[in-house]
Amino acid sequence: MFTSRPFITILLLVASNTFMTLAWYGHLRFKDISYLKNIGLVGTVLISWGIALIEYCLMVPANRLGAASQGGPFNMWQLKLIQEVISIMVFVVFTLLFFKTESLRWNHAVGFIFLIVAIYFFFKK
Repeated sequence: MFTSRPFITILLLVASNTFMTLAWYGHLRFKDISYLKNIGLVGTVLISWGIALIEYCLMVPANRLGAASQGGPFNMWQLKLIQEVISIMVFVVFTLLFFKTESLRWNHAVGFIFLIVAIYFFFKK
């Protein structure tokens, strides 16, 4: 199981989305890091691009392994939905861990339920 294409695809997507979330939102915490708080926009963009490069190095193999057109188990619709759900899950964990001013509310839970319903329909034959 741990060497199967679906498992490796999902593992790479989780890692990829972790780096992407860090690249997109991590800089919002630079103000709390002494050597980064005065880095400026150009420095922030360059650091984020460096992190995003790691994300691309994980996302591209995930898509190649997972795509049915490349011998993988998922059609394009399924692959994209999996990526989006993982992206939101990673974002939720990241936000709750690193941004203590944000909270998970009931309406967010309802939105996640709708995503689960969407997954059902995307994978229905």
